[in-house]
Amino acid sequence: MTWISEYKSEYFKSDLAAGITVAVLLIPQGMAYALIAGLPPIYGLYAALVPQIVYAFLGTSRQLAVGPVAMDSLLVAAGLGALSIVDPSQYIQMAIVLALLMGALQFILGLLRMGFIVSFLSKPVINGFTAAAAIIIGLSQLQHLLGIPVAQSNKIQEFASTFLQSTTPIHLPTLIIGLGSVLLLIGIKKWNPKIPSGLIAVVLGIFWVYFGKQAQTGVAIVGEIPNGLPSFTLPLTDWETIKALFPIALTIALVAFMEAVSVAKAIQEKHKNYEINPNQELIALGASNIIGSLFQSYPTTGGFSRTAVNDQAGAKTGISALVSAIIVAVILSFFTHWFFYLPKAVLGAIIIVAVINLIDLKYAARLFKSRKDEFAVLLLTFVLTLFVGITQGILFGIIFSLLLLVFRTSKPHYAFLGRIGTTNYFKNIERFPEEVVVRNDLIILRFDAQLFFGNIEFFKKLVLEAIEKNKGQVKGFIINARAINYIDSTATEQLVEIIKKLQKKDIRVMIVGAIGPARDLIIKSKLIKVLGKENLFITSGDASDSFDGICKKTSLQKKLSRQSNLNI
Repeated sequence: MTWISEYKSEYFKSDLAAGITVAVLLIPQGMAYALIAGLPPIYGLYAALVPQIVYAFLGTSRQLAVGPVAMDSLLVAAGLGALSIVDPSQYIQMAIVLALLMGALQFILGLLRMGFIVSFLSKPVINGFTAAAAIIIGLSQLQHLLGIPVAQSNKIQEFASTFLQSTTPIHLPTLIIGLGSVLLLIGIKKWNPKIPSGLIAVVLGIFWVYFGKQAQTGVAIVGEIPNGLPSFTLPLTDWETIKALFPIALTIALVAFMEAVSVAKAIQEKHKNYEINPNQELIALGASNIIGSLFQSYPTTGGFSRTAVNDQAGAKTGISALVSAIIVAVILSFFTHWFFYLPKAVLGAIIIVAVINLIDLKYAARLFKSRKDEFAVLLLTFVLTLFVGITQGILFGIIFSLLLLVFRTSKPHYAFLGRIGTTNYFKNIERFPEEVVVRNDLIILRFDAQLFFGNIEFFKKLVLEAIEKNKGQVKGFIINARAINYIDSTATEQLVEIIKKLQKKDIRVMIVGAIGPARDLIIKSKLIKVLGKENLFITSGDASDSFDGICKKTSLQKKLSRQSNLNI
């Protein structure tokens, strides 16, 4: 209702052109991505129909192109492959159930306003996971390019072993079609990215096979594709299957959400007339997959390449998605027989060229130069995804990121401060050794993080080591709390003990610059009773002057004291 109420007649021309352009790209891509998922090509077209219609009504992005994507397709293949399903019809049914379960999870997360969870998928994790997945996806298409049967696996070592043990010779006509398609796609993309290279490759491939009688030489083709729109079917399954599919459904739900939101936000930066709402995106993507599964769609999300094309083609609103869906519906209803002679080698080539762009070596190189800890997370995610498994790779990648966060917060940045001359400025002693005045009787410690159970021991060690270094000389200790926005109960108890310990040594402890949240916690806890309200100060200069006995309380200092009295 937001964008339709503002719709202008001049938008339609742009939306129409964009919708046609995306449909031209989506039709060959949809069929190709269905192959990655281990499904018949027709299911890629089913996934390209209903989900984007639903998203057009519910999504907050006006350019996001929803449909089958390479990453989700690979995750579907990896998840269902682990279940060792033999019956092809059962495999298809499980892929549709997976879309329903994934959509339900996204929808529930959206209602619970859990859009913030995308923050837990850091860029190094996504980059490492995506690069590994791109390699696995590319290798999975070698069978179509070489014309040899290869057992699929989402673990590179297993795939390599199977591939090397294969005794089937390479099928030369298939190889020529496959390599020719790859070169054609890359060449057209470099020459003019706006030209629908995928469609051209599909048309030329069909003509080559049909007029050259290549099917008779053994070139694998798509074959018969049923005509007609997908029928309404309620996905039926049992509780045991749901339990088996739940881990992969949750993984796909999170990865799909991350993929859609990241590309939607990137495109939204170019358009200032709307904002992306992550919670509404969860609801929109969830509803797209739920309703899509009722019309035989497997898991879908917003795709990088199609969204970029949609934006470049001038899409203004969700009307472009509706135009694209109408074209797919027309193809499904009347023209699926056109794809009978489409060689699978062409679809494999489309996939390989598409996933090459998912490998971002420049970003990895930048991390290696400037953020080696984050590069380690990227590398571990990449290796685990490549050798252990898709789900395990992203799961452990998230765990590594969180461990890195915990490590950083357990040993945050800190600085011992000194006054610059006779001014009221206090700076890091190590950074400004010649400018600051270093005192042995007064120590000022600035701690640049919240105090909680994970870093309070580190804080305690800093305090006690500083006291020990100037043993017998220290008479005052100032805690600069400007960067401390929270103090948990464990840290509060430990702070009380630290203050008591210093006071027993006749060392006066003062806290300066505590911001509102931290000051409230200090005043409402027993910290204030041990510290004494007279030892709360606004600046390090106030505390230092008070320590030297030359400071009168300012009006703000008096206000803080009154606030302390009221809260004790």
